[in-house]
Amino acid sequence: MVTPQDIERINELARKKKTVGLTADEKVEQAELRQAYISGVKSSLRHHVESIKVVDPDGNDITPEKSKKAQFDKGLRDTL
Repeated sequence: MVTPQDIERINELARKKKTVGLTADEKVEQAELRQAYISGVKSSLRHHVESIKVVDPDGNDITPEKSKKAQFDKGLRDTL
């Protein structure tokens, strides 16, 4: 999980890269922090998308089967 301190460090390294450049260690740190941030965003987005229930204008559940299965596996849905 990315903390607010990690985000601040990402921004700090980005500013430093634009002005004076980064050392080899800082480049590695920046890459690791960015990867952790991207992984967190992807995980959060996946969770939100998998939690969505799609309903047509008539009130029928038309959620794709793949999403229904993911929701069922996570305990968000009682039946498939």
